[in-house]
Amino acid sequence: MLQTLKNECDRLGVRLDEAQLDALRRYGEALLEKNRVMNLTAITDPREVARLHFADCLALTTLFDFSGKTAVDVGCGAGFPGVPLQIAVPSMKLTLLDSLQKRMTWLGETVRALGLPSEVVCCRAEEFDRRERYDVAVSRAVARLNVLCELCLPLVRVGGSFLAMKASAAEEELDEARRAVAVLGGRVRTVASYELGDLTRRVVVIDKLRPTPAAYPRRFAKIKQKPL
Repeated sequence: MLQTLKNECDRLGVRLDEAQLDALRRYGEALLEKNRVMNLTAITDPREVARLHFADCLALTTLFDFSGKTAVDVGCGAGFPGVPLQIAVPSMKLTLLDSLQKRMTWLGETVRALGLPSEVVCCRAEEFDRRERYDVAVSRAVARLNVLCELCLPLVRVGGSFLAMKASAAEEELDEARRAVAVLGGRVRTVASYELGDLTRRVVVIDKLRPTPAAYPRRFAKIKQKPL
């Protein structure tokens, strides 16, 4: 696992010290151990965990400066991208947000065992009461972008950013999400890309220009039934 992670980080230009590498190793071991009894990840090869989970998440540090920022990972699941980001950027003030209690209990225990300062909150994003409190929101593999914007942009302060991690078809999702971005007070800055072996990843970077109207976010059933 560690050698694969080192190789991928070198290729991406991500710099980690030995303590950070060891923390990621322990996180990976805890993830795969718990995955035997709880569905945390479909990826079970340690080398692929290093490449497709850890390196994928750490690539965000080459696109955005998280140092000292307040950040929320919406729909964090087993901790991606938030936990690798927190390990790489200790000064980041991170909230890990997800609605599945059992998974978040495990994640809270794991974060404490790793000595990380991250806050772990079990709550639905549309019900989370920290409107426009965060410098940056991040999300990975949660929903299509037009839905995701309504869950994430209301949490971002004016002047902050939302980073949506997507696969190679991000442009298609962006086309259907442009109205949502505008209505919720955002503007697309760029769609960045990077390579993980033979895979291409995209990150849609949306800046928050105006406060989100009070009517949003709606209840999730309405968001899903009729996206903006």
